[in-house]
Amino acid sequence: MVSLRPLAALPVVGVLADGRTYRHLLYLLIAMPIGFVHSGVLSFGGTLGLVLAPVLVGVVFLLVTLVAVRLFAGFERWLADALLGTDLAKPDDLGDADGVLGGARKFVDAASTWRGLGFLMAKFWVALFGVVPLLLLARGIPLVTAPLRYPLVVQFGEVNGEPATWAIDALPEALAAVPLGVAAVLVACHLANVAGYAARRMALALLDGPTRADSAPESGGVTVESGESEAGAD
Repeated sequence: MVSLRPLAALPVVGVLADGRTYRHLLYLLIAMPIGFVHSGVLSFGGTLGLVLAPVLVGVVFLLVTLVAVRLFAGFERWLADALLGTDLAKPDDLGDADGVLGGARKFVDAASTWRGLGFLMAKFWVALFGVVPLLLLARGIPLVTAPLRYPLVVQFGEVNGEPATWAIDALPEALAAVPLGVAAVLVACHLANVAGYAARRMALALLDGPTRADSAPESGGVTVESGESEAGAD
């Protein structure tokens, strides 16, 4: 009996039937505004904190910025679990602290604070890269649907300050636009999966809580990376 391959397993075009592709596209769509918010808050808090550090007020700004880092990292952890297929553990390296100074020191000493900061800084570049597949998708879909919508004008950008457009006002032109649109959509989906994979690896490396190697005593056994699915053993 012959079994049919899942559509998502097909080469090149399988991404269109893979649910992960659309979760990655949604992740990139959300990452754009969130990335700019993260960058703005961290840049403002960090710069103002360093400038005012000699008068001690800046230290407060820096501590508030670190608190914001942990809040942002917590949101990114939830977002990765929802859209990237991870299962990240919440870090528990803050522990208990006595007094305000003790609490502030815990925030500074916690490795998860700085890993979260690293993720937020790297995530900004993932968000910038994510603009490419989103733009390709926005240009490709009108071309794919051109036979149902013509006449229409598709804009591809600007050349020497003038808009570069394609006026599709006949059926042959509309049919010729379809393969170009399909190619743009496929490239966009593959690029979205590349960005999603990179973001997932970053989240596993920088946002995950204590791994088994951190909490268990050393042994000759093999540890499995937290957040990844474990392979069964005989």
